[in-house]
Amino acid sequence: MESGSTDQSERDKRIKIHFKMTKFIMEAGIKLGMQSIPIATACTIYHKFFHETSLDNYDPYLVGMSAIYLAGKVVEQHLRTRDIINVCHRYLNPESEPLEVDTQFWELRDSIVQLELLMLRLLNFRVSFQHPHKYLLHYLISLKNWMNRHSWDRTPIATASWALLRDNYHGDLCLRYEAQHIAVAVLYFALQCYGVDVPSNDTAETPWWQVFSEDVTLMLINNIICDLIHIYTLDTEIA
Repeated sequence: MESGSTDQSERDKRIKIHFKMTKFIMEAGIKLGMQSIPIATACTIYHKFFHETSLDNYDPYLVGMSAIYLAGKVVEQHLRTRDIINVCHRYLNPESEPLEVDTQFWELRDSIVQLELLMLRLLNFRVSFQHPHKYLLHYLISLKNWMNRHSWDRTPIATASWALLRDNYHGDLCLRYEAQHIAVAVLYFALQCYGVDVPSNDTAETPWWQVFSEDVTLMLINNIICDLIHIYTLDTEIA
C-alpha cells in the first residue's frame, strides 16, 4: 500500500514539473515572438521527449530550451540560439543582466545544440505534428454559421475555445488523443461553460460534434474535458 502511494506521489511530482516546464516554454515562446503553432510544436516535442526517457536523466529547462530551438526549425520560424538563451535566462533570473558571450554562454549554446540532435534521434526524426488548430478553426467557422448570430456574438465561444486549446499543452493530451478529437472537445467544453445550446442538436439525427468528427464519442469528449480540468487543478495547486 505504501509503495502504491509513493508511486502516485512520484507521478504527481512529474506531472507538476511538466506543467511548470510547458508554462516556461509558452511564456518564453511568446517573448521570442513565436506563433501558436511553433509554441504547440515545442510543447509537443518536450512531452514526447520525456515520454521516451526519464525526467531524472536531463535538466528539464535545458530540454525546454532545446524544444523551442528545434520547433523553430520544424515550422520554419527560425530563432537565434542567443535570443533563446537570453530570454530563458531572464525568465529564470528576472533581476539579472543578459548573459555575456563568455565560456558559460558557449557551453550552454553547445548543450542546446547537442540536446537538439539527441532529441531528433530519440524521436526518430518525427518532430512534425498534426495539431488541433486547423480543425478548431474549421469547426468554429462552421458552428458560427450554424448558430444564432446574436447568441454567438454575445458569448466568447471562440476566445474560450482557443484558450482551452492552448492550455491543453500543459499536459500530454497531445500525445494521447487525436488532434480533431481535442478540437471537438475544447469547443464542446466552451459551449458547456457558457451554457450555449447548438440549434436543433436535440432533434438532429447526428449530434453536432459527430458531424465534425465521425469517430468521436461523448465518452471520449468527457475524458478529454476531465483531463483539461485536472490541468486547471494543477495550476491552482502550483500557484
